[in-house]
Amino acid sequence: MTDAPAYVPPKVWTWNKENGGQFASINRPIAGPTHDKELPIGKHPLQLYSLATPNGVKVTVMLEELLALGHKGAEYDAWLIRIGNGDQFGSGFVDINPNSKIPALMDRSGPEPIRVFESGSILFYLAEKFGGAFLPKEIKARTDTMSWLFWQMGSAPYLGGGFGHFYAYAPFKIEYAIDRFAMEVKRQLDVLDRRLADNEYLAGKEYTIADMAVWPWYGALAKGLVYGAGEFLSVQDYKNVQRWTDQIAQRPAVKRGRMVNRVSGDPSSQLHERHDASDFETKTQDKIEPAT
Repeated sequence: MTDAPAYVPPKVWTWNKENGGQFASINRPIAGPTHDKELPIGKHPLQLYSLATPNGVKVTVMLEELLALGHKGAEYDAWLIRIGNGDQFGSGFVDINPNSKIPALMDRSGPEPIRVFESGSILFYLAEKFGGAFLPKEIKARTDTMSWLFWQMGSAPYLGGGFGHFYAYAPFKIEYAIDRFAMEVKRQLDVLDRRLADNEYLAGKEYTIADMAVWPWYGALAKGLVYGAGEFLSVQDYKNVQRWTDQIAQRPAVKRGRMVNRVSGDPSSQLHERHDASDFETKTQDKIEPAT
């Protein structure tokens, strides 16, 4: 344990910008916009404003899966929101999502635009909009789908804001915090592993929005792709999660969805903005950067 003096909370908390760690520049204790900036609008009914974090990937995977099913109304423009630069605090983005988190969606297909925010809500909205796609009609499977979708909503903050923050991003290591959240993340992996021992997908036999919600977080974790924590968490021990992760990763729509709004990794895997299906072949960063 650390030999530093024990922290004694003051009677009234005050914001100290210097205590924010890696994300100090974009974290603050108040909501609302910091600057005026209108959002661009493309040619398609669905306008997505996002970044390829796990929460962003959920929605781009869903949109690509809908297109793969033949739902032409799911065509979309995906605009890049650089959260490290504070784009999510622009007035146009805050008008869609007052919580200033990606992803945010505007559906302009009807007489009045509909805003949708929170990734789980967007998945459910799109499933219903397109006739129950990836949302089973049978009551048990449908309920299982929604239960696992909400499980992800409640569990991922312990993985990202808890374990990920203290293990990878905090300005100094705190043994208690890392132990606390590592224990919880391993429990979550065990929950998934036990469920997937007897089920191909989280809701049973069908691939659903529940898988799309959980996979970007826990699939990446299972492959050691986030926080540099694969060995630390012994992720290879969760064999059923590994099987499920690999199975989903092979889906063509998932491969495309992972590329959209991505700004790191192999340039050939980065499609900063997506406005047409052909962009995957012509506008990835490996195609664009040599020209510039």
